[in-house]
Amino acid sequence: MKQAKIIFFGLLFFSVAIPAYAYDNHDFQLWNTDVQEFKPNKSSKIILEEEFHWGNNAGDFYYQHYDAGYAYMLNKYFNFGGGLRYIKEKKTDKFRDDSDPYFLFLTYWQLAGFNFSDRTRIEYHYYDYQANFWRFRNKMDIKMPWKFTKFNIQPFIADEVFFRFNGIDLNENRLYAGFAFNITKNLTAELSYLWKANKNSNTTNWTDTNVLSIKTKLSF
Repeated sequence: MKQAKIIFFGLLFFSVAIPAYAYDNHDFQLWNTDVQEFKPNKSSKIILEEEFHWGNNAGDFYYQHYDAGYAYMLNKYFNFGGGLRYIKEKKTDKFRDDSDPYFLFLTYWQLAGFNFSDRTRIEYHYYDYQANFWRFRNKMDIKMPWKFTKFNIQPFIADEVFFRFNGIDLNENRLYAGFAFNITKNLTAELSYLWKANKNSNTTNWTDTNVLSIKTKLSF
């Protein structure tokens, strides 16, 4: 028994990070995101965001984050900004904190009626229980040139890749397919299916997750 404890703590010490609370491969999850966006002037945005995740076939609450960010709109093609995200995530059956300052760079363009946006995000993950690390994310969104009904239902697809530094390269990919639509003049929403693939930090094995994502945005 004593030898088993030594092996366990040795593996924990040499691991890159404390693992997230594990769910079965191909788990179904529910994610909810709520955004509030304020425009103090024509070239600035203040963005507040809350997000919540339920795993284990959407029966176990395991993740939440609160985000405060600022974006400067240089022109209709290019924005940049930054912010701070506070995360509480269940790890080894216990919720732990993570504070993430980040920088954002966004570009927008149109081609043949399709609306493209590309977001580059650089994050620094700060912990008091494991090694800190930098992470690079890039997300490409494509909105189709078609809108349906008075709610302007518009199909979209997106792909986001994650690169974590400190010796790990590509370790996560998210593919989205769904619909954006208007609820009221100032309230919009997105309903999408998200397929998420993750590489374990200690192995080369990949696992995937099926997510129903619901997002709302209130603009002032």
